[in-house]
Amino acid sequence: MDRRACCDAVIPSVALARARPSDTEGLPLAEKRVALLYAWRHRRALDLANPTRFTELVQLRKLSDRSPVQTELMDKIAAKRFAGARLGADWIVPTLWEGSDLPRLIPFPFPAIIKARHGCNQYQVVTKAPDCDRWQQIRRTARRWQRNAYGRWLDEWAYRNVPRGTIAEPLLGGALPLPIDYKIYVFGGNATHVQVHLGRGARHRWILHDRGWRQLVPAKDRPPPPPSLAAMLDAAEALAKDMAFVRVDFYDIAGRPFFGEFCLYPGSGLDPFAADWIDLELGELWLRAIS
Repeated sequence: MDRRACCDAVIPSVALARARPSDTEGLPLAEKRVALLYAWRHRRALDLANPTRFTELVQLRKLSDRSPVQTELMDKIAAKRFAGARLGADWIVPTLWEGSDLPRLIPFPFPAIIKARHGCNQYQVVTKAPDCDRWQQIRRTARRWQRNAYGRWLDEWAYRNVPRGTIAEPLLGGALPLPIDYKIYVFGGNATHVQVHLGRGARHRWILHDRGWRQLVPAKDRPPPPPSLAAMLDAAEALAKDMAFVRVDFYDIAGRPFFGEFCLYPGSGLDPFAADWIDLELGELWLRAIS
């Protein structure tokens, strides 16, 4: 198998096997930028000519995979429609409001979470009705989210054509802390790993488990599996069945599962795993899914 024909369609060769600055001369700017950033974060050269690591395949997807469905998956409004059509409306967090600029008068009840439609990690948690000054601050923040296309500086192409906007949803659980996030890795329609994110918005940390809830690298935190884990795994496979790899995120609220979002570029392929062998193991699963 030609490993350059990766992701979800046959893609062109990327002529880059090393990431030293001297070796990137003459390459297109995006390839040079990706190679140098990868080398800086991982302390090793990026091999796109013969990728074996999960993090390398993420970079290859950023540079080469242009499947149109990716834009739909990164659009928080379109992703809800997509997930609702496959799973049913009970899985979807209701949308309280959507639009471009938040209006001068508050248009939805609280507690709520306000998010950018077109990006990641752009949100404001509002646990009670804000006063005028706080609301104006939230409006200014939401406007800043829309000034630039998200993902450009990390070359995350799928965000490029997502319509810019803002959405508001009920705050799941009704109060802080934010609920635990269960991020399920799906390769070729098979849910294989669950990354559990704890302490979001505070002391954020994450632990990667296999499908049987064994921690790949033992951690101090030992979160139990959520009551709806089996349903989440089935739902993730139903949503990701047409792709070589996608991560599907969920929440469990009092035993009820909710769809969160899709992710095509976990950590932008720049966050090291807790152990190096995990990068290779997940890379092998991705390559197997496209072979």
